[in-house]
Amino acid sequence: MMDNSGFELQEERIPGSSAKTERTKEEHPKSHWSMLNIFLLCLLACTITTLVGVLIVSLVCASNTGFKAESRSKTNEGNSGTVGQGTPRTSPYHVDPKFQFLHHLTKSKKHEFPGGTIQWARFRKNAKEYPNEEEMAFGRSINAQRSQMTFGTLRIKSQGLRAPHWHFNANEQGYLLKGTAWIGVVDAGGSIVTTYNVTAGQIIFFPRNTLHWLKNVGTEECLFLLFFTTHDELQTLDMDDTFFLTPEDIAARSLKPQGGVDFIRTFQKQAEDQAINLPPNLAELVQSPHYNQSTDNLVWRYFFDLKGSTEFRFPGGIIQWARYVKDGKGLKPNERIYSEFLHSKEDTLTLGTLRIYSTGLRQPHFHFNANEMGYVISGCGKVGVIVSHSLSTDFTIGVGDVVFFAVGTQHYIKSTCDEDLLFILAFSTGNQLQTLDMDDYFHATADHILAQLFFKKQEEFKKIPRFNEDQAINLP
Repeated sequence: MMDNSGFELQEERIPGSSAKTERTKEEHPKSHWSMLNIFLLCLLACTITTLVGVLIVSLVCASNTGFKAESRSKTNEGNSGTVGQGTPRTSPYHVDPKFQFLHHLTKSKKHEFPGGTIQWARFRKNAKEYPNEEEMAFGRSINAQRSQMTFGTLRIKSQGLRAPHWHFNANEQGYLLKGTAWIGVVDAGGSIVTTYNVTAGQIIFFPRNTLHWLKNVGTEECLFLLFFTTHDELQTLDMDDTFFLTPEDIAARSLKPQGGVDFIRTFQKQAEDQAINLPPNLAELVQSPHYNQSTDNLVWRYFFDLKGSTEFRFPGGIIQWARYVKDGKGLKPNERIYSEFLHSKEDTLTLGTLRIYSTGLRQPHFHFNANEMGYVISGCGKVGVIVSHSLSTDFTIGVGDVVFFAVGTQHYIKSTCDEDLLFILAFSTGNQLQTLDMDDYFHATADHILAQLFFKKQEEFKKIPRFNEDQAINLP
């Protein structure tokens, strides 16, 4: 058997096989640890990727500037979330959440010019441009909610001029609170120039990219309450700025004045911004001013006599509208011109005055198709806003305050002074405003549905009366 070559071959292979087995046993732990290292490395990479993803999502959420509810502790989870009652809680802006809906415009920065001042309730991209956190909360709120509105007050001294200018990204609609002004509007091509006088209680309208000017032609200060249809930063160009930024030879070629470039060089740019202009030597510069009035068919495209319009009366107050009305129903002939022209432009506003008698209430309601912004002209009151089950607030308002209610947000306004509470309101729709009041949606809901929802017997809801007269603004 020892001579059996077959056996010998087998014997010779056995040592080799054993060596291979031993090597495999020796190498296996190394291979095992190598795979483990790869697994751990992959796990670490996944963990890092997940953490980075969570961080990015957190930053995005933190930068979301929509309405911010207050943080609510577990002990307060059963509370209504009403702001202003009980112990104050901290908001994400470190200010009262009411400032998402309220702006004290009279306290804001005055932008001074030779001929007047401007104050703003607006959004700013650069947070450092907000004078305080309250104004930042309001600015970010109207931007995040895509309000399509910026508000400002424009004061023009007697004989002062808001320089000819145009806005890149917004229509402008305004209400003259006091004074007398002469308005100029230049149509495309410059062939039609519409000029007209406006007095207190009347509306002005300038479509986007339409050159226009406003001159105070009275003896008292003019005060315009202006709404611009943008929630971003307003972009404006003034005529004098464009002139001085145009190369002299190009300006000379365009205007072709006597003396050519030499004449262009006689213009001197003023050191102070002339957005609202009032030269000290105005009497020497202007000898024969003319304040012509264009024909009604032109004027009423840019003008509406709000104080002379129909009064919609309610038990607790009055509303007047400058708005689009389908088919012009109920409008006077000139009012139809405004209505149709307004509707022909994109992103226009519905304007109106809301007068609430002392102790009167504009009952809780919301708008289907528009954000709402308003300015308190006179009186004082209380406002309540409900955004969600976790964010509701109420606050007092007075002259010079600006309020904002996003579309679908239920809100009420109550007059709390001896005098009437008067607002100028703007709604972000050029179509007919759609609104639903609390009493209307209660009456429209089946009583058995109300019984089930509120855990009250069905017959109890018969105690809620119906009135023949609309109770949109009611009295106690």
